Amino acid sequence: MFMDFFWAFVVGGTLCLIGQVLIDLTKLTPARILTAYVVSGVFLGGIGVYKPLVDLAGAGATVPLTGFGYTLSLGVKQAVEEKGLIGAITGGLTATAAGITVAICSGILMSLIFKSGDK
Repeated sequence: MFMDFFWAFVVGGTLCLIGQVLIDLTKLTPARILTAYVVSGVFLGGIGVYKPLVDLAGAGATVPLTGFGYTLSLGVKQAVEEKGLIGAITGGLTATAAGITVAICSGILMSLIFKSGDK
């Protein structure tokens, strides 16, 4: 059990470290870095490289945004096998519907609780 926590920490921490280095050393905006993480998760999931990382690190690989991209690629693969070309459009959204719903509902809830304003 200790090794599960260890690998989740190492992999998740490394993904966060890469993001922080990109923020500190490049002129990339956080939005572009987040988008790059999702796209890289889709790409690595699509070619089958991300699955061993998920098997090794569990939540350390699935919780960061690369994990969201990986889930998108899994959903598209499965839906294309079942439904054909239409699955390429519907599969990703079906696989990530719960995460998208939580993000939207949390955003709405936080906007109702906290007062937004300029700094």
